Amino acid sequence: MSNVVLQIENLNKTYMLGKRPVQALSNLSMHVNQGEFIAIMGPSGSGKTTLLNVIGCIDKPTDGQVLLDGIDVAKMPENQLYKIRRDKMGFVFQTFNLLPYLNARENVELPMEGKIKSKSERKKRAKELLAMVGLSGREEHRPQRLSAGEQQRVAIARALANNPAFILADEPTGNLDSENKQEIIKLLAKLNLTQGTTIIMVTHDSQAANHTERILLLKDGKIIKEKEGLHLAKKNNKCPNCGANIKSTDDICPICKKPINAIEEPFSS
Repeated sequence: MSNVVLQIENLNKTYMLGKRPVQALSNLSMHVNQGEFIAIMGPSGSGKTTLLNVIGCIDKPTDGQVLLDGIDVAKMPENQLYKIRRDKMGFVFQTFNLLPYLNARENVELPMEGKIKSKSERKKRAKELLAMVGLSGREEHRPQRLSAGEQQRVAIARALANNPAFILADEPTGNLDSENKQEIIKLLAKLNLTQGTTIIMVTHDSQAANHTERILLLKDGKIIKEKEGLHLAKKNNKCPNCGANIKSTDDICPICKKPINAIEEPFSS
């Protein structure tokens, strides 16, 4: 049986726009299992980033429950939420958010300073994480000397610094060209498969969403549809089109002859 690591019940979030209340999230309920890779999609203003901020303990709900490993973080004080963000969350942003005066290794080391006292241990782990995301030999480069795709790889390595329970990714491919988008999504999928990292990703990108296990569609602050992504079938060595057995190296299904990574609009029908 899957281990539920995030359970959200009847979540509401209301902002005040001047004197007018705006309902960003409305009686939203969802769960995430340990080791899942899910995408949250929806039009602008549907509540995607608000939901991610509530899950990441950056913002508090107006009411409802947000249970992380059975603990309701919605009722926690800020001094405890800080520790949860540091210890349980890794954040990846559209704009990378790397410090320009630090090199790649130093950017990855930064979140470790509150947890790992030894500088040599922080340096060693940062180098290992950069190697994991394909940046061996680029550790001493500052962000301005790295491509956009390389900067996002540094950001992913930084998100993994403290062995988080979750990676929360807000439009991680939004500032990348098509080639780098593919590489970043492949990297996230690989981390999910090999490290068992639970990933929750907000995206407008159908290609990115299709490479997750489960896709949730938000509208007006509610989840209105859910669909399986390609990654779930591939995890089970099944063709996402016809269900036939496939090998991890297959690009074309041997039975239905369709591309295994075929891209379609997740909610086109």
